[in-house]
Amino acid sequence: MGKLAVMFPGQGAQFVGMGYDFYQNFESARRIFDLANEALDFDLKNIIFNGPEEELKLTKITQPAILTTSIAIYEAVKDKLEPEAVFGQSLGEYSALVVSGCIDFKTAVWLVSKRGEYMQNEVPEGVGAMAAVLGLSVEDVKEVCRIAKEKGVIEISNINSPEQTVISGEKQAVYFAMEIAKQKGAKRCVELNVSAPFHCSLIKGAGEKLKKHLLEIDIKEPQIPVVSNVTADYMKKEDIVDLLEKQVYTTVNFLGCVNRLLEDGFDTFVEIGPGTTLSGLVKKIKKDVKIMNINKVEDMNNL
Repeated sequence: MGKLAVMFPGQGAQFVGMGYDFYQNFESARRIFDLANEALDFDLKNIIFNGPEEELKLTKITQPAILTTSIAIYEAVKDKLEPEAVFGQSLGEYSALVVSGCIDFKTAVWLVSKRGEYMQNEVPEGVGAMAAVLGLSVEDVKEVCRIAKEKGVIEISNINSPEQTVISGEKQAVYFAMEIAKQKGAKRCVELNVSAPFHCSLIKGAGEKLKKHLLEIDIKEPQIPVVSNVTADYMKKEDIVDLLEKQVYTTVNFLGCVNRLLEDGFDTFVEIGPGTTLSGLVKKIKKDVKIMNINKVEDMNNL
């Protein structure tokens, strides 16, 4: 294996039953699911394994559920991996920080449940929207947002790959931007099934609420370098609180994170956690790197 980066998914990757085969087969994974239940005032493990899906989809449950599943899988496979960097998409950044030793797991689970609650509740339902714009460059989408601003708040929330950008803001501005993007030649614009306009200034208050908790927790030096969604650069311990606050309401630059690692000679990317979204994005960014994803026990045979 070449120079290895491990990456962790964010919200949207969840499904009922995720991680259950690891729970059955690995004591280390069982311990993580049990620790998550200890950290929270609800039975997260039961919701992850048995649903219902409506409950798993609630942001304050989804976020700790994905973090827990990702870390449980990592614990089962970590002896086979020696990552030289870790990163995640949005919520996945917390999985990366746990693996790096910056934040302890139980603290992180509690923290992301709060993060989910604050992000969910900052804007009344129905006010905001998000949409993926496919087939336009990031620069073109910036221009689209500039024009659509006349209808309300509209910002780039995620830069996923050179031709996949997500916009977030007030519903009427997002809908207007989708129309403009199509006129500019976008292949597709897809409204996302989300309950709030994440990663835009409308939910700045959620970041500020989260920061109060971040200031109270013990954050340690990264033992493995962590690339930040906000800066697309390596996190320093003293910046982690500010970066995690900003990450709630500013652009998640996944493309920038991957490009930073490619510049530094990384040639192997392993996605750990539910889904295969990030593996697909890395393929779009750079075709000739080695990409693997581990979300079921048999995937370990590929390592």
